[in-house]
Amino acid sequence: MASLAYCVLLLVTVLSFSPDSCFCAAHQSKPEHKAALFVFGDSLFDSGNNQYLNSSSGMGAATTKLPYGETYFKHATGRVSDGRVVPDFIAQFAKLPMPPPYLQPGAHHFTDGVNFASAGAGVLPGTFPGAIDFPTQLSYFKAMEKTLRQRLGDKETKKLLGRAVYLFSIGGNDYFSYASKNPKALQIYKRQYVAMVLRNLISVLKEIYNLGGRKIAFQNVGPLGCVPATKAMNPALGSKCSEEPLTLARLHNRALFIAFKKLEKSLPGFKFSIFDYYNALGDRINNPSKYGFKDGKAACCGSGAYRGSNCGGGRNGTAYELCSNPSEYVWFDGAHTTESANHQLAELIWNGPQNITGPYTVKKLFDLA
Repeated sequence: MASLAYCVLLLVTVLSFSPDSCFCAAHQSKPEHKAALFVFGDSLFDSGNNQYLNSSSGMGAATTKLPYGETYFKHATGRVSDGRVVPDFIAQFAKLPMPPPYLQPGAHHFTDGVNFASAGAGVLPGTFPGAIDFPTQLSYFKAMEKTLRQRLGDKETKKLLGRAVYLFSIGGNDYFSYASKNPKALQIYKRQYVAMVLRNLISVLKEIYNLGGRKIAFQNVGPLGCVPATKAMNPALGSKCSEEPLTLARLHNRALFIAFKKLEKSLPGFKFSIFDYYNALGDRINNPSKYGFKDGKAACCGSGAYRGSNCGGGRNGTAYELCSNPSEYVWFDGAHTTESANHQLAELIWNGPQNITGPYTVKKLFDLA
């Protein structure tokens, strides 16, 4: 009798269970598949790869000691900032762990993403010898893709790479290098150089596309002539920005958008986001108080004019100045923004207005199936 009563009670329970409740329970039990975040680029996005390079190159030396990392991590991590860099915040917004440096020792699963960026990296291999240039970052990505195929199989790897978002900041070092070596180059030669950089950049993107990448987010080149290090090297400018690097940046940014529109038409499924770093950062340099900063021109850390060099004492440990509150500054050192500025920039990349980030925001790229 007891077992019969139990069966009747079970039947009543099942019959009274609404379809909506059943759907909700099933929906909640479904595993959530987050898109991975793969990061490529230069010092603006490097999360610490350079500290694992051969020390003789000097590429990772400065950022492996305080005050780099002091604000958030309380120790140096290889990031060229007082704390987190933009990809760290993008990962946070996407509810992902911070993408670890690809060269970091230990096991990598890669299913949430990884960071290939390297301080000093250029699109062109010869831009900054010792850095992990763009073609080498691509070779690391290819090696990772092979590892994923061995671990997950072809079908799951294709799905993971197709769903992932690819975040880039590259090109600035190529133009810094060119402007320093060719200070009085004619416009025709500048255009030829920009075209060469773009050809090499697009070549890498097409290879990533061929391996499954579809959702590309790019930060354009910033106002290179306005960084403290550039201005410190040109004291005759006074408070003005150096025009040669700015011209190259503008030429690149216009060509980048045109190139991406062509890729969108020629590559099925290609979706892109371009963040107008040039104007977003430029406005914070010129109007710091509008964004909660006290200083948009000098760095928090360094020595000389605008504290434009030698943050951390350089390789020789020479004297430098350090501000008491980095969050009051746009710049942390001579060419890199503070964590506070990085957070604001990341918010614009993630879900900024169309005139700053478009045609897709990175949030929309993550939301795409």
